[in-house]
Amino acid sequence: QVQLVESGGGLVQPGGSLRLSCAASGIIFRLYAMNWYRQAPGKQRELVALITSGGTTTYADSVKGRFTISRDNAKNTAYLQMNNLKPEDTAIYYCNANFTIRSYWGQGTQVTVSS
Repeated sequence: QVQLVESGGGLVQPGGSLRLSCAASGIIFRLYAMNWYRQAPGKQRELVALITSGGTTTYADSVKGRFTISRDNAKNTAYLQMNNLKPEDTAIYYCNANFTIRSYWGQGTQVTVSS
């Protein structure tokens, strides 16, 4: 059974930092591209960052220079380091794993940026 479990969300003040984790099980983790999406209330889900199986990273323009995606294949875990958080980063953040036609999602973790 495939499971993606996100953790690390919470309430943070503007300018603060959080690190999200996505622990995967039931897949050959090193083969999968790992993606972080987010969905704010009333908005469509959007891709925030991705990291390929080879370690190449891509970011949405809105988070470039502030967020860093990484992966630890030994721990079957992907991370999203979020710095200089802004109120507009408030959303539910979802982890996604992709390999060929296989795509799996986590349950999401809430990130709220507010003073």
